[in-house]
Amino acid sequence: MHILIRIIIVILFLYNLKGVTFMNGNEKLSARAYWAIGMMLFALFFGAGNLIFPAALGQHAGDNVGWALFGFVLTGVGLPLLGVVAMGYSSCKDVEELASRVHPIYGLIYTIALYLSIGPMFATPRTGTVAYEIAIKPFAEGLHMNMEPIFLAIFFGVSLWLSISPHKLVNRIGNILTPALLLVILLLIVKSFITPIGGYALPQPAYGDAPTAVLQGFLDGYNTMDALASVVFAILVIDFVRLSGATNHEVITKTVMEVGAIAVGLLGIVYVFIANIGATSVERFGLFDTGAPVLSTSASYLFGDFGQIILAIIVLLACLSTSIGLITSCGTYFHKLTPKISYKLYVVIFSVAAFGLSMFGLKTIISAAIPVLMLLYPLTIVIILLALINDVFGGRRCIYAWTIGLTMISALMTGLETAGIAPDALEGLFTQYIPFQAAGMGWVSFAILGFVVGLIHKGLVSENK
Repeated sequence: MHILIRIIIVILFLYNLKGVTFMNGNEKLSARAYWAIGMMLFALFFGAGNLIFPAALGQHAGDNVGWALFGFVLTGVGLPLLGVVAMGYSSCKDVEELASRVHPIYGLIYTIALYLSIGPMFATPRTGTVAYEIAIKPFAEGLHMNMEPIFLAIFFGVSLWLSISPHKLVNRIGNILTPALLLVILLLIVKSFITPIGGYALPQPAYGDAPTAVLQGFLDGYNTMDALASVVFAILVIDFVRLSGATNHEVITKTVMEVGAIAVGLLGIVYVFIANIGATSVERFGLFDTGAPVLSTSASYLFGDFGQIILAIIVLLACLSTSIGLITSCGTYFHKLTPKISYKLYVVIFSVAAFGLSMFGLKTIISAAIPVLMLLYPLTIVIILLALINDVFGGRRCIYAWTIGLTMISALMTGLETAGIAPDALEGLFTQYIPFQAAGMGWVSFAILGFVVGLIHKGLVSENK
């Protein structure tokens, strides 16, 4: 996710590497620099959502968890990496400039929707609810009062306070947060293999066979929102590579791709083992609505109260830092968009909005996000792919416009279907005649058609339109 705090955390970590030669005479990063930047990419992408969604996937996929993970990794790992690489290749200064290759108005609307989705609408409220589900709820079950509203008010109040001056939090916990979180995860993984929770459960219908499991895992990967955020923070990653000594455009793109393999590897390892915990937990604990109680219950089972307490502290800090980063980044963007409204006022607005939406609960937030993600993810995937092959068609706007325009038709329809508000007649037509529409992948056909139409347009019109 676009987590400003995590970026600063990692930069502080990298600052400790001063004196290390990042580049040799051939503009090649040293091995230590590769690992440093790779860890930075990992820290950018990794958040609490990257824990709960693999756990939930494992529970529902059961003994088809391997196939489901294959699809999940494509969208949860592969696409974010492609997003970073695409931004490096495009030389765009931000996501709005990239999306404006379709049309300036589209670029603005898409960017606003992107920031709202990874900010106050879904991702920021989710930080509070995940923190409550894992860090507070297991200890509050014996109380005769609902602690969730009180906790969420405190959580977002602290987020608001620290978002005004977020660097103060970094100075206190920045050097221990990410290592501590990874240590707890590692302990949980090792202990789950030493003392397995149970056997593999039977898959739920959505994961009933290998092809279905792969497709559902692919769609589950949308929930991480990492691909959406990758195009937002990619510029910072690329700038750091430049600061490390790279000057050539091709070298920068190649370097980002190579160090990304480290981040991809770390994310993949975490996903595999957390999903395995979920897949083996159903026999003992049953199915949960979300992945948060899977982790908390498993930690309690494997380590007792001590393990639960440690996990609670780390997840609470991780969610808090994520919340601060999201509020800060959104406040910065919208203040830049409308300078007459102060950054501090935007921070207040987004904090209050996140608190209000978090009151609907984690399950509702995840469910509400899915229709929006079914719209935004295809558009993001297509713009990333177009950016990667931009030189093939000379960067012509007509290619971008036709491809994105037709993709949007199917993506919008899928979003309406997911939300349960699509017109029955129209839904029937799409399901009957559009390949993979029922599976949420109808946009692929539309994207291909749009690209072909765009090429024809390009051939007929000589101007750069």
